[in-house]
Amino acid sequence: MNSDLERLSQWLTAHEADLLADTQAMLQIPSVKEVAIIDAPFGKPCAEALDFALALSERYGFSTKNLDCKIGFGEFGSGDPLIVSLGHIDVVPVGPGWKFEPFSATISDGYIYSRGAVDDKGPTMASFYAARAIKECCPNLAARIRVVFGCDEESGMTCVERYNETEEVPTFGVAPDSMWPLVHAEKGICDLFIEVPVHEGSIQLVALSGGDRLNIVIDRTHATLRVDSSARDWVREKVKDSWDNNVTATWASDDTLEIECIGKAAHGSTPFSGDSAATRIFRFLAEISPIESQPFFAYLLKMTHPSGVGLGIHGQDETSYDLTSNTGVISLTKGCVWLSVNIRYPVTWKGDLVRTMCEAFLAKETFGARVTDFHDSPSLYFPLEHPLVSIIANEYREMMGDSTPPGVMGGGTYARKIANTVSIGTGWPGDGEAHQTNERLKVDHLFKMSQIYARILLKLAQAAANS
Repeated sequence: MNSDLERLSQWLTAHEADLLADTQAMLQIPSVKEVAIIDAPFGKPCAEALDFALALSERYGFSTKNLDCKIGFGEFGSGDPLIVSLGHIDVVPVGPGWKFEPFSATISDGYIYSRGAVDDKGPTMASFYAARAIKECCPNLAARIRVVFGCDEESGMTCVERYNETEEVPTFGVAPDSMWPLVHAEKGICDLFIEVPVHEGSIQLVALSGGDRLNIVIDRTHATLRVDSSARDWVREKVKDSWDNNVTATWASDDTLEIECIGKAAHGSTPFSGDSAATRIFRFLAEISPIESQPFFAYLLKMTHPSGVGLGIHGQDETSYDLTSNTGVISLTKGCVWLSVNIRYPVTWKGDLVRTMCEAFLAKETFGARVTDFHDSPSLYFPLEHPLVSIIANEYREMMGDSTPPGVMGGGTYARKIANTVSIGTGWPGDGEAHQTNERLKVDHLFKMSQIYARILLKLAQAAANS
């Protein structure tokens, strides 16, 4: 190990207690997006998290900048090259079933349990400490290093749009928010908003709700069904014989059936890792419905398929493989079922193709479904031989002895919004998965990440300064 890397490693080892304490303090801020107020465009908790990050940066000698309370950064160094680490300090909602209070940052059996431990506060703090180590150990580095703290990554990345309005493009950038050693291709992400007129018959869907965010597999749904007397015996018999123990159907009155479904949350980029409560409720409704109503609910059920086949958009390419589809929010308003669907499409596709395919498919059906809105975030792709990719992969291999090649993923990170940027790994097996109940990060993994990030940031800075 050369002298710079050895000094960084020793400094980070000596400051592990500080890293852990600062990480716990950040995790204890419940920075889920809320309604905007003055000086808090994403709600008070997100603003509090940003204030904490910038105060910490100032305490440790970084210059800081707050961009309209949407995003901010700490920076040190001099010279033209700019190396940026982009982390986010907002988190998704917590949901039920946690082992510990989800913002307690409780340490148990060597793990920190908290929403945001893996996605993305833990990695962001590890990267901040990596930068701090470089600041203390390599004062003559001919480059600037900037650690960015975003507050709206989980809900549209509008914080980065604000950043791009005034801030320069980095020479090299990393977003510590994916898999090791790095992701060189991120699938395109688009959202389809679809309305389907409610079928009218001897049963009538009068209420439907489920989901908080498009990029989370729905873990709980509720429906209210009005049942005409002509169908009541049929429905009662079907409910009695239903097989799904995660569905509870209760007669509120002779003609009103209340239905609750429990699923399992997962990140929207891997819907097959969860268990969609939207799928459960539409399947249950199809099973208990009279014959004339079954096709409508079977149609809704098919729409929730994680391959996108029920929307006519299934497909793949050789670089990033299969498209995935997550029905993240469902509701009933003004006589229509509304489905908000989060799509991760292959890197060689365009978002407009997904929309066109879906619209053409829906037009062939007889249920009157239509796309009412569409949002798109294009894919990211760097060839394996690109210096940003090769430097990161080499440093990870040198430190970890791991020759895993750069990967491809369906998740979207800040890397797709900032030029010359890729996402890099966070955590290892045993750590909790992003967006799931009991998210956790091993304390030793937090320390290990800081060591790896320091090495990557230093090597990128040296490469940029020497180019």
